[in-house]
Amino acid sequence: MRVLQIGLGSMGKRRIRNLMALGIRDVIGFDLRKDRRLEAFEKYGVKTSGVLTGSLLKDRDVYIISTPPDQHNKYMKLALKYRKPAFVEASVIRDGLLGIDREASQKKVRIVPSATMRFHPAVKIIKKIVNSNRYGKVCNFSYHMGQYLPDWHPWEDIKKFYVSKRKTSAAREMVPFELTWIVDIIGMPNEVSAFKGKTLNLGVDIDDTYVFAIKFQSGLGIFMVDVVARFATRSFILNLEKAQIRWNWEEKQVKIYQTSTKKWKAFSYGSEHVAGYNKNIAENMYVEELRAFFKELKGGKSYPNTLRDDAAILGILELGEHCVMGKKIY
Repeated sequence: MRVLQIGLGSMGKRRIRNLMALGIRDVIGFDLRKDRRLEAFEKYGVKTSGVLTGSLLKDRDVYIISTPPDQHNKYMKLALKYRKPAFVEASVIRDGLLGIDREASQKKVRIVPSATMRFHPAVKIIKKIVNSNRYGKVCNFSYHMGQYLPDWHPWEDIKKFYVSKRKTSAAREMVPFELTWIVDIIGMPNEVSAFKGKTLNLGVDIDDTYVFAIKFQSGLGIFMVDVVARFATRSFILNLEKAQIRWNWEEKQVKIYQTSTKKWKAFSYGSEHVAGYNKNIAENMYVEELRAFFKELKGGKSYPNTLRDDAAILGILELGEHCVMGKKIY
């Protein structure tokens, strides 16, 4: 398999590591920045290019698109032009996605978006418990994801990458990143309301906190994402008719309280992490989603996310942004 890795920033380099973990060595990396090309070569020994020539685009079997979100469409259109399957990182921009999806369907070109958290071991355990139907319907949930933005890339100023722009800002990006796995478990919402705002001066003009109230078919939920939390957290509580599920990513386990036994049961899991990133960020989930993509290309089970799915999730984000709830209390 001959892979073109488009983008050699933090995610692009991670994808090279992922590809190597899958035994894929024939990789050429593209990036406009010379320093990133040099770093990718020195760290992983991959060939690199600062230009996307027609011959390079024709030669590669698969594209992995790891550019800033506002450039995704440009490179997906190249995948369509050269009829190459492509894996693209999670997006935060809905414009153009459905048109690309339609053209991809017409041309029979497989383009799939990342769904990283759906491959997290804890999320897989939670989904298995809920889908077992042993504990009745989902009643409500609360979820909080937070991580201090300057800690994302400690090696660079946040003003120098896309998270400092309003349209592709960090907290805004993390809303669909997290909602993708939550709605996979509880279903798409029927109604949403939201608050968003700037709660801390990070030196950039972005909303750093999003809070959603969600009504879904069987219950209600509260969902919060922020990039001001000084201690990184992912914390989830899910109430079912006959159980409660709790997950705190620091504990490396999912716990369930069962009313039948009136006891807690823990499901532990392991995960790998890479130096320089938060120790709780599981590198293996990134490997597993690429594994699922390549398995589909070889005739296996369909990858569990589509551009249409992404567009629907981004629709929730946009709806929340345009129907901000609340009345001022005097």
